[in-house]
Amino acid sequence: MAQQENQVTPIDDEGYVVDTEDCEARELAYRERGTSRPITVVGNPVLHRECKDVTEFDDDLARLIDDMFASQKTAEGVGLAANQIGVDAKVFVYDCPDDDGVRHTGVVVNPKLVELPAANRVLDDSNEGCLSVPTAYASLARPDYAEVTGQDAQGNPIKVRGTGYFARCLQHETDHLYGYLYIDRLSKRDRKDALRQMAENDPRYEIVPND
Repeated sequence: MAQQENQVTPIDDEGYVVDTEDCEARELAYRERGTSRPITVVGNPVLHRECKDVTEFDDDLARLIDDMFASQKTAEGVGLAANQIGVDAKVFVYDCPDDDGVRHTGVVVNPKLVELPAANRVLDDSNEGCLSVPTAYASLARPDYAEVTGQDAQGNPIKVRGTGYFARCLQHETDHLYGYLYIDRLSKRDRKDALRQMAENDPRYEIVPND
């Protein structure tokens, strides 16, 4: 029996998920139930196509979420999409600070990025990395605020918002589930450099080798 069953995701007065409370205890509970899995890396087909929508909010989904938190912790990541452990499903988890050092921990199923009006977009040009492109980093401009709509682990509609580093995380993980890696948003030269960095260094966690 999945232990997350029947839990209600807390919502604030503006309708956004409250993901900053009891982060340590919630993250620990997820990963203690889960099993860490190796990380799929660039070149694996599951990373390069849109994932399937989740339609069953059951024990299998709950186990996947537990495994994702365990895998994220092992790899020392701040966000992880299901296809990064080889599962073709629109789910991501996160345990990520914002630029003020506030920790955010949660799950989004079937996420969609909210399109921001151009006038409200302020770009943050910062270094970005990815567990599926191990040891490589590149500068990538992204909006410094992001909103994602989706569902929680029980299928309830949710909204998540973030600023700074956490906003980058929300965009990065949603991208994954639609078949995009951050290196796909780089220039050809910068993408080539990121792949060179990956080739020249050894990952600090177990990966799934590409055939």
